Amino acid sequence: MVEEFEEEPRGEVRAMLVEAASRLLREQGARAVTTRGVAQAAGVQPPTIYRHFRDKDGLLDALAEHVMVEYVHAKPSPGTDDPLTELRAGWDQHIEFGLANPELYLLINTPGRKSPATAAGREVLHHRVHRLAEAGLLRVDEAHAAEIIHAAGSGTIVALLSQPPATRDLSLATAMFDAVTAAILTGRPAAAEPGVLPLAVAFATAVADLPGLSPAERTLMSEWLARAIAELQSRTFTTGSPQPAQGLIHE
Repeated sequence: MVEEFEEEPRGEVRAMLVEAASRLLREQGARAVTTRGVAQAAGVQPPTIYRHFRDKDGLLDALAEHVMVEYVHAKPSPGTDDPLTELRAGWDQHIEFGLANPELYLLINTPGRKSPATAAGREVLHHRVHRLAEAGLLRVDEAHAAEIIHAAGSGTIVALLSQPPATRDLSLATAMFDAVTAAILTGRPAAAEPGVLPLAVAFATAVADLPGLSPAERTLMSEWLARAIAELQSRTFTTGSPQPAQGLIHE
């Protein structure tokens, strides 16, 4: 039986190993997902795993990608031109995935672990935040906004997983999303929002597309804007509201 499996095409054996790992995780939990356990469940010898994955972490990365792809295909995000609606849909999907796959979520989000699946999710988040910035809706810079959203989302999932499923308070996820958006969004396009910060954040997204500038000039302008945004943010979080921006660039 083992020899028969090992004679199968490489892609089929790899898929079989990932499916075996997925089944173990689902039925027995994260502790069961060992190289020996997966090999036994798949009907192969443990060395077979190392011929298809660099190590156990490689197997877990493939498992995470497999489960996430299945989940996304089962619950596709609604298409929308509104960046805030897109962000909310992504938030809901992230929370739902964590609650539906608690063992895997905690496994790939272990502190210090760098999972390709998690990195891919962060890229999607940065894209959604960039769309908010382009629309002039951010009151903080893109990187800071993405970190706030990621931290809040991860914390929400962990908090909900600590509650018994039967009495889990899902309104916590909605309350956290509302708190996050209140902290990072202007609530209206930058052109209508008083203060310099939203305009600076929106303008920073367009520097790369400005005509008539050399690469060096674009770099310099980006540096100026980054300094101005950082100063404006420090004033906002210190006082609770944006302060006048005179003298930010010309020191």
